[in-house]
Order: sequence, then structure tokens, then C-alpha cells
Amino acid sequence: MPSALADFIQTTPLCDTHEHLRKEDEYVDNGPDLLQNLFGNYVSADLVVAGAGQATVDRLLNAADPDIRACFTGVERAWQAVRHTGYGEAVRIIARELYGMEEISADGLEAALPRHAALRQPGQRLHILRERANLDHIQTDDFVRACAVDPSGPDFFFYDISWVNFVNGQPDIAAITQETGVTIRDLATLRQAMEAVFAQNAAVAIAVKSQHAYNRTLRWRERSDAEAAPVLDAYLRDPGSLSVDDRLCLGDWSLARGVELAIAHDLPFKIHTGYYAGHSRMPVDYIKPGHLCPLLAKYLDARFVLMHIGYPYGDEMVALAKHYPNVYVDFCWAWSIDPFSTGNFLRRCIHAVPSNKLFIFGGDTSWPGAALAYASQTRRWLTRALQAEVTDGLLTEVEAIALAGRYMRENQYDCFRVEAKKRAQVAR
Repeated sequence: MPSALADFIQTTPLCDTHEHLRKEDEYVDNGPDLLQNLFGNYVSADLVVAGAGQATVDRLLNAADPDIRACFTGVERAWQAVRHTGYGEAVRIIARELYGMEEISADGLEAALPRHAALRQPGQRLHILRERANLDHIQTDDFVRACAVDPSGPDFFFYDISWVNFVNGQPDIAAITQETGVTIRDLATLRQAMEAVFAQNAAVAIAVKSQHAYNRTLRWRERSDAEAAPVLDAYLRDPGSLSVDDRLCLGDWSLARGVELAIAHDLPFKIHTGYYAGHSRMPVDYIKPGHLCPLLAKYLDARFVLMHIGYPYGDEMVALAKHYPNVYVDFCWAWSIDPFSTGNFLRRCIHAVPSNKLFIFGGDTSWPGAALAYASQTRRWLTRALQAEVTDGLLTEVEAIALAGRYMRENQYDCFRVEAKKRAQVAR
């Protein structure tokens, strides 16, 4: 008999604060084949780490290869080694929920092909996400600055303004000029173009997003116009001429301008912290969330959403969220990276961090099947963590349910102004 807590978590619509979802037309016309739908997510890295080999995994995910049996058997041994990781658990959920497979096998995959074809029809993307996954809405980083209303779900799909190229110190000048009509000649016109990006997109955008930790350190320091201007001048003459220090200078300056504009337009600023997607390249000193302290202290009026719980730097993240009123912790992707540690991290946050500072879910995926699986995984592990608090006598069940409501929906509605954004989207 499920507890009241488990029932509440299972039935409450869950806000999804981070995806990389492809659009409706791409899903229908050029979406994932069956193997991509199952394995074309983060588990592919686990398969390589388990010894499958990159070429073998590439074949698994090659939709042009018609031999589904051979593609799977090539990774089957590695699959058995990773099936209990967070990534592997999500694959098993996709197999069960979308294809009725309790165990993934070559025979089962061939039998599932008709079901998969039915999933790739118009409207199924929204149906999987809203009805089957029971998501309230989705916030997507599609790696572009423009944030148009999505006609496939105007009150459901929301988009971030991408700021990552600016923060990497490598602004795409020609594209920015085309988007904004501002010819960038110097620092003043770059600032003008940035203002135009927000003027064009902030009304419907849900947030601003940067994942610059994949290319540079999260360490930030304030840069003056006098420092940044000659660097931009050199970049405009020859984009390949900048040193690492030059790119950091221009990137730091640009991050500050983006935060200032986010404050002015009442948008949260999302920053990737912690773990990398993929495998075999992760300079761990780049990714520490504590590197952001000077930025957090400089812009106390901003709303900084620090993503992925800074994994594996949980201690730093708890300290930042406890100390800075402008810091929110997003659990997006974390339940799949390491669900056991993420549950323990949540329990630590309950007793250290104000309860309005946490967002419990984002799938960080490209396709709806994976988002459904990661949402199911989050509900399972969230229930486990909160039930442990009740069992240990640290919370009553009523208190645990109230926290679940905050973490799953209420906090997101407050920080991201979701009601106003839904009205703005529908009005357009």
C-alpha cells in the first residue's frame, strides 16, 4: 500500500527546469530510432567506461545500420555492467514504460519496433511529456539565444537565452549582428547588441543559461571596460588570436553584462556546475561551484540557479545555498548521475538550506522518452529520501509532503515567474 507521501510525489505535476529537447518537427521527421531512444542519452558514456569501446557504441547509435540485433549484442556485455547505474536505471525505465520490456534483449528490441513507430507520430512528444511523465512544463536550452513561442505547446515548452558563447570569450559576431541588427565594432556596440538580445527575447524567455565550465574555469573576476576593450578589438581583427587569458577576460566581462541584463529583465541566470557529460575529459578544477563566489557576492540582486548540484562538490553547494540569498540549487541531471548520493545531498539540504532554494528535477535530455524516464527516476529517489527522513523521525509525513510540493513545483513557479510566462506565451 503506497504511503500518502509516495502517492503525492507520484501524482503531483513536476516542473522540469532543464532539457535540451529537440523540436516537434525534428522529433517526428528525424527523431531517434529505437536504439537511440533507449541508449542515445547519458548511458552511452557508461557503456564506454565499462569497456564497450567508442566505435561499438557509435554503431549502437547509428540509425543507418539496419541490424538492430548486431548493434545491441556488441554492447550487451557492457550493458550488463552498467544496468544498475543511474544512467542504466533510466534506460530500463524507458524500456519498461514505452516498450513493455522488463529485460532488454535482441529479441525484445525487434519486437518493440512497431511500438516505437507509434511513438514517433505528431503530438506524441507532448503526450509523453505532459500526460505520461506528468510534467508541469519544460525549460529547454536549445543552445541558441532566440526564444520564440513553441506552437507544439505554448504553455508547456519554455526556452533559455543561451549566453555561453559570450562567457567563453568567443562571441559569434556575425550571428549576433544578424539577430539584432547591431553592427559590433567595439565594446560599446557589443553591449548594445547584448541589450538587443534581451529586448527581443526576455518577454518569453524563462531564464538565461551558460555552460561555460565545459570550456573554461568557473572562476570569475570583475573586468573593467578598459581591460575588455582591447581584447575585443583583437578578437574582431582575428578571432583566433586570443590567448586563454584574453578569452577569460572577455568572457568574465560578458558574464557580468549578462547577469546585469538578467536582473533588469527579471530572469534567473542558470550556470552549469560540476560533472561533465561524456567521458575521458573532465578537468575537475574547472567545475567547482565555489569559484563563482565573487560573482555571487557582486550581484546580490540576481537569481543564480546553480545546476547539477555541483556534483561531486556537494559540500560547496550546500554552503553556497546556505550563505547566499541569490543562489538556488537545481537537481537537474543529478539523480541520473548518482541517485544514491543525490538523495543523501537532498537530506543534507533539508537540514541546512532554506526549503525555497531547491528545484528537484530536470532531465537534461534530447528526446521525450529519456525525459520521462528521468522524471520517473526522480520521483522514485525523492520518495526514498523523504521517506527516510520520516522513518528516522526527522520529519512528519505532513512535513515531508509539504517539502515535496515546494521542491517539485512551488519553488520553480516563484523563481521563474511561471504563471506570468505562461500568460505571455499564450497571449502571443
